[in-house]
Amino acid sequence: MTSNYAPPVARLREWIGLGVMCLATLFIAADSFVLMLALPHIAAGLNADGIDQLWIADIYGFVVGSLLITMGGLGDRVGRRRLLLIGAACFGVASLLSAYAGSPVALIVARALLGVASAAMVTSTLGLIRTMFQEPKQMGVAFGLWASSYTIGAVMGLLVGGVLLADFWWGSAFLINVPAALIVLILGPLVLPKHRGEVTGKPDWISSLLSLAAILPAVWGVKEASRDGWQLLPIAAILLGVLLGIAFIRRQRSLSTPLLDLSLFRNPKFTTPLLALFIQALLTGAVLLFVMLDFQLVEGLTPLQAGLALAPGLVLSSLCAPVVGALARRIRPAYLIACGEALVIAGLVLVILAGSFSSPVLFITGFALWSAGGSPLLAVGMTLMVGSAPPEKAGAASSMPQVSAELGNSIGVAVIGSIGVALYNARMTDSLPSQVPPDVADAASQSIANAAQSAAGLPPDLARIVLDNAREAFTGSLQLITGFTAFVLVGVVAMILVRLRRVRPLGSEDQASEQQRPRAAAVSDENTVNQ
Repeated sequence: MTSNYAPPVARLREWIGLGVMCLATLFIAADSFVLMLALPHIAAGLNADGIDQLWIADIYGFVVGSLLITMGGLGDRVGRRRLLLIGAACFGVASLLSAYAGSPVALIVARALLGVASAAMVTSTLGLIRTMFQEPKQMGVAFGLWASSYTIGAVMGLLVGGVLLADFWWGSAFLINVPAALIVLILGPLVLPKHRGEVTGKPDWISSLLSLAAILPAVWGVKEASRDGWQLLPIAAILLGVLLGIAFIRRQRSLSTPLLDLSLFRNPKFTTPLLALFIQALLTGAVLLFVMLDFQLVEGLTPLQAGLALAPGLVLSSLCAPVVGALARRIRPAYLIACGEALVIAGLVLVILAGSFSSPVLFITGFALWSAGGSPLLAVGMTLMVGSAPPEKAGAASSMPQVSAELGNSIGVAVIGSIGVALYNARMTDSLPSQVPPDVADAASQSIANAAQSAAGLPPDLARIVLDNAREAFTGSLQLITGFTAFVLVGVVAMILVRLRRVRPLGSEDQASEQQRPRAAAVSDENTVNQ
């Protein structure tokens, strides 16, 4: 008896459903990039200091990263479409709360709620893609389009956010999420399948709480240590997070249906892109935040101009993602991803040079290379990771790439960002002349945004000195963290080439296994006859 199984091919309804999920992803990305543009305006409107700004920027990622594993497992049990629609509704409400927040604390809480909603939406979309597109080549195209929607959303967030911030108050930039949430709520039930994995039983709330309790104190401890030094409370928080993380792992090993299948981590096709995503997000997230501040506070660009400066890179990235999906059928993932990371490194080098020559053109070109180079890791790496898990566990498996990226970005903003702030503070403390009033010098040393505000009340000559020193200190900090990022990514390239060198192009392994099935069955039949 022969077996020539072929996975089902997606039809028109699945592709329309993919469009709805890409719309949800598009506005999640738009919200993140709108925040980067709006941060200087938020700092002025809410009187947020440098640490408040870091919390506003990274609380979203902390919550998303903490809840993705829980949401992935929950989607496998209660249904991914249902969880996606609940997340879309919550996303719209949280966007309204963000827009009308009256204090830094209120905005931080609203951003945390946005993180809860985004965690539900992201894991649901990735799990649904794995279920709806089981044919390997179609899966690669679907993940490529999903990655493109993220970059298109980033472009839209920058452009629309820039226009709104030029004419309206900062909260208006968050209102663009509300119509998108309504569209997903209307179209989602019509085109998305009511899929629920084979994982049954009640949600494992103990594991969910352990994953949340492990991540939050550890990240908080790292953040506080980077700000105030290695004191007793941050160290205790980090140790608590580590201990709870160990307890989470031990519990997963003891369960018949764990929240997270730890056997996935024995597969290099899963672990290698996962680690690469974490390292890249850890380092480039903080660099991108500093670049956005540099555009507006050093180069003097308006929010709209800053958005337009990043738009070429994001458009190029969105165009590259589908092309990468096609190339992945012919080129081994190791070579494709490594070439992309080499482009990222080249872009970061241009960013360093741009700071030395004060050249927006070099900034724009560097970011374009950086964005395009990241497409293979996102599109091909995501396909490798999610494809490593069976469809019934796709929700939990798909949570891990997002956990890696979100936590990497958040920890990077907290740690690398705080290091950048500390470098800026040290440079400003040593460079300001004695004529600058102590209160102005103290405020200017906290952040470049505070320097711009505090210098406004000084005589023109003295204000120019403060601003020139602030810009020089900020540019120096940006160059140092960018150089460190490029150096570490060279090691990431080497890791990818070594660990993924035997992985064949996408779809080729499945075709080979399908060709071998009839042969194996024929040999089995022949042996039976001979017996």
